[in-house]
Amino acid sequence: MKRNDCLDTAKDLITGQRATDYGSAYENHARIASLWSRYMSGKLNLQVQLTPMDVAHMMILLKVARLMHTGTDDCYVDIAGYAAIAAEMNEEYAR
Repeated sequence: MKRNDCLDTAKDLITGQRATDYGSAYENHARIASLWSRYMSGKLNLQVQLTPMDVAHMMILLKVARLMHTGTDDCYVDIAGYAAIAAEMNEEYAR
């Protein structure tokens, strides 16, 4: 896959149907962060407070873990998409 194709596909995914299906990326990542925080707090028996940015970073790591088994264009496209979402959150909702 050519780099422009990867980036164009990622852009189409995060600004197209997925944005329609799941709403604001920040709000969706905030919901995930809240659920994961509660889950991890229970598992670790301590207070865990993940952020939407943590979710984007951990989703990138999930895709990297999959790439360690087998490389697929889909994983690279998703990494580009999560990186773009993280970059936008970093600018708009700075720590």
